[in-house]
Amino acid sequence: MALSYVWQQRLERWKNFARGLFGGGGGEQQRRPQICPACGSLVGISATRCHVCGTSLRFSLAAFSKKFSGVFGEHEAPVTTVLLIANMIMLGVSWMAIAAAGGGGGLSILWGLSGVPQIRLGMSIPLPYLVATHEWWRLVTAMFLHGGLLHIGFNMMALMQLGPAIEELYGSARYLFIYLFTGAFGFLVSAGFGNHFSLGASGALLGLVGVMLAVTTKRGGSYMQELRSRLISSVVILFVIGFMGMGIDNYAHGGGLLAGFILGKVLADRQPMSAGEKRNAALIGWLSGLVIIACFVLMIIHYRDPL
Repeated sequence: MALSYVWQQRLERWKNFARGLFGGGGGEQQRRPQICPACGSLVGISATRCHVCGTSLRFSLAAFSKKFSGVFGEHEAPVTTVLLIANMIMLGVSWMAIAAAGGGGGLSILWGLSGVPQIRLGMSIPLPYLVATHEWWRLVTAMFLHGGLLHIGFNMMALMQLGPAIEELYGSARYLFIYLFTGAFGFLVSAGFGNHFSLGASGALLGLVGVMLAVTTKRGGSYMQELRSRLISSVVILFVIGFMGMGIDNYAHGGGLLAGFILGKVLADRQPMSAGEKRNAALIGWLSGLVIIACFVLMIIHYRDPL
């Protein structure tokens, strides 16, 4: 079956990315003038450093971010795509871990993926246990775990609706930081005030809602007012359902929403423009990615620890 034009473009980007990693690629492509990934200036064909801002064109964070984002398409929300894939992979890992423990049968995959395997895979736990075990990495790993297909389905639909808009507004690097910080803060509030065992991406998703609410307060116009009203209505409904005992963690949602609103007020609601802003954005983006990787490494190391 023939591939669509979009997928043909995507596959070509992936091949070019792989060639670049191993030093391959056609000579014709290498002879083209370069664009500095930090400041956007046009530089020479064989230049290794931008003559305007001084950024390395080969080994800087900005250069690698530019190349890596091209794997998923520079205008196709690459971080949102990676987050979606990571959440789906972890759902499969959760199901296999629960099945290996003798569960996961029948319709449990819809909403019944819980128990000891989820705790071992990084579910958030009440604050006294976090303090006693020093397993703070759970505040991050819990963001990628879900209780079943229905749980992850609702969350990933929300991610695909909210994520691309926020990623386009702030840039991929700062968007990843926003997602990580608001999700982790939501689980910290849940562990401390709610004393909950908890999992799911919804704390980070409410963080994105909080960012959007902050943006609508900084920008005028009828469209912003209408968007703010819709967001507030949706948040109120979600919290009411949570108070009805439907298994929704209002503390994680509230923490993520608050953190997102504060970040939305503090951060400039536009993509980084100057060379310094782009370098800083790339730095916090890659640090956020390394934090996520480190947390999963710690989860694997402590997977078989006594509970």
